[in-house]
Amino acid sequence: MIRFGVIGYGYWGPNIVRNIHNVAGAQLVAVCDKNPAALTRARQSYPFAQVTTDSCEVITSTAIDAIAIVTPVWTHYELAKAALQNGKHVLVEKPFTSSAKEAEELIELAARKNLTLMVDFTFLFTGAVRKIRQLIDEKVIGDLFYYDSLRVNLGLFQHDVSVIWDLAPHDLSIMDYLIQDRPEAIVATGEKHLNGVEDMAFITVYFPHNVIAHINVNWLSPVKVRTTLIGGEKKMLVWNDLAADEKIKVYDKGVRLHNGEKVHDLLISYRSGDMWAPQVEQLEALNVELGYFVDCVTNSRKPFNDGEAGLRIVKMLEAAETSVRHRGALVQL
Repeated sequence: MIRFGVIGYGYWGPNIVRNIHNVAGAQLVAVCDKNPAALTRARQSYPFAQVTTDSCEVITSTAIDAIAIVTPVWTHYELAKAALQNGKHVLVEKPFTSSAKEAEELIELAARKNLTLMVDFTFLFTGAVRKIRQLIDEKVIGDLFYYDSLRVNLGLFQHDVSVIWDLAPHDLSIMDYLIQDRPEAIVATGEKHLNGVEDMAFITVYFPHNVIAHINVNWLSPVKVRTTLIGGEKKMLVWNDLAADEKIKVYDKGVRLHNGEKVHDLLISYRSGDMWAPQVEQLEALNVELGYFVDCVTNSRKPFNDGEAGLRIVKMLEAAETSVRHRGALVQL
C-alpha cells in the first residue's frame, strides 16, 4: 500500500485526491493547501485524512510514502526537491518545472535517491491517445507526416503563466508520446491582449524525416475545440476529444506520386477509401495514471512519463517562449 500526501487542493487537486482514494494499492493520508476553505471541503469529503496548511508537515511525515504536487508551476521545484530529499516518491502536475535547469536537478536527485519521479500528463492515459499510439505502433497509419492540434476555448486566464505554459503541455506531451523521434527545432508566435502574458500562440515543431507538428492554443476563442489531425503515408485520422462517441475517426485517404519517364510526367493519384471509428476504452485517465504510478513505485519500474519526459516538454516550452520573444525565430533544440 502506497501512502499519499497531496499538496494543493485547488482546481486539479480534488481530482487527484478522489482518484488516490479510489485506486487500488493507494491510501490517502494527508491533504495540504494554503486556503482554509479548500481544506474544509477536503475534510468534509475525506474525514479520515489529515488536513494542514503546512506543506513541510506532509513532506516530512514518516506516515507518507509519496507526494502528489498539484500547485502552481513556480512552486514545483522547491516542493519536489524537499519531497525527494525526504525520501518521498513524487508525482508532479504538468508542466514539470519552470525551467530545464530545475528539471535536470530533480531528475538527478530522484536517481540518486532511487525514487520514482513522474509528471502528470493525464492525456497519455486516455483511451483515445493509447489507441492512437497503438495504430501508429502497428503501422496502420504508416510513416507519420504531420501532427496538427487545435486546443482553444474562452479562458481560463492565468495570471502567472502564458497560454503556452498552460495549454501547450497537453499537446506537446501527446506529440512527444506519439512521435518517436526527438524534435530538432521550434518556431512560435503569439500575442498578449489582456493581462501581460500570451493568451494565444501558434507553435511549430520540426522533426527528422520531414515530420512536422503544429499546435494552436488560445484563451480567446468563442468556442471550445479539442481536435487533432494526424497524417501518415497509409491513413489519416481525426481525434475530437469533445465527441461523445467516435472520438477517433480513421480515414483511408492519401496521395501517391508516380514518376514518369520525363520530368514533366509526375503523376499524382488520390486515394479516398472508407472511414472507420476504432473502439476506445472509456476509463478515467487519471485513475489509470495513478494506478500506473502505484505500480511503478511498488515494482521499481521506470515510468514512460518520468522526469526525462517532463524535461523534454519544459525544453520545448522554453524554446517556444524564446521564439515568441523574437517574433517567430527558429530555436534549435
